[in-house]
Order: sequence, then C-alpha cells, then structure tokens
Amino acid sequence: SSALDQAREAAGDRDVRIAGGAETIQEYLDSCLIDEFSITLAPVLFGTGIRLFDRVDPARLALDQTRTDTSSRVTHLTYTVGKR
Repeated sequence: SSALDQAREAAGDRDVRIAGGAETIQEYLDSCLIDEFSITLAPVLFGTGIRLFDRVDPARLALDQTRTDTSSRVTHLTYTVGKR
C-alpha cells in the first residue's frame, strides 16, 4: 500500500502530516488529498526550482489563506483547500 495509506493507518483519528517540496504539494493537491498545508518562506536564493502552483487547476481547487506567522528570518503561510 502507499505511504499515505500506511500513515493514515498509523495515525488512527489523528492528522497525517506530509513533508516535501513543490512537487509533493502539487501531487497531493492534484489528487484532492490535502485539507490544509503550510509553506515556509525564507529569503534564500537557491537558483532554480519549480513554481509551486503551476499544476494547480484554479477551476477545481480553492485555496484560502488561514494563517500567517512571521519573524525576521521566515514567514509561515497556512492554507485550507476546498473544491470549487
């Protein structure tokens, strides 16, 4: 079975947290498997990467920013995911 199935079984009634980058978020958003996610932004340039929401279909999903926590070094953004 998949890693998500194993995590759900181990978690029981508790939330399952998935860690990863843009590709992981895109995969789980595209599969409608995420209720909420957080993004941590830090002012560091890595040179290359992929755009976080390139594969997200705005006609299918609605993102609602629910929380923002900031410090001098990092910003944490939290979104809930809904269907349109």
